[in-house]
Amino acid sequence: MADAQSYEGGCHCGAVRYTATVDTSQAIECNCSHCSAKGFILTFIPASTFTLNKGDGALTEYQFNKKMISHLFCKTCGVQSFARGKGPDGAEMAAINVRCLDGIDLAALTPAKVNGKDF
Repeated sequence: MADAQSYEGGCHCGAVRYTATVDTSQAIECNCSHCSAKGFILTFIPASTFTLNKGDGALTEYQFNKKMISHLFCKTCGVQSFARGKGPDGAEMAAINVRCLDGIDLAALTPAKVNGKDF
């Protein structure tokens, strides 16, 4: 994560807040049924660089397909600002919805396109 910076982020209503060290140059747009329906721009980070500051009790979980990722969303506003799971190497990771990070200039991003339909 050569260009990683610390960001704060969270859901729409503020019930969920976190700090994450993110390299936005690694952002992706996935075309799987879940990501495309929600319009996610994601980046994946080691779990050790993610801290949930507020809202553990405000989260609920959704899993689908291979059930490898815990898609967590706020029970109040429904926003999915991050997910937890394991990377291909088995390491714990967090998937950050870049749209939910404070101060991000979305127009400056060039997310890589990922064909998630085939996973």
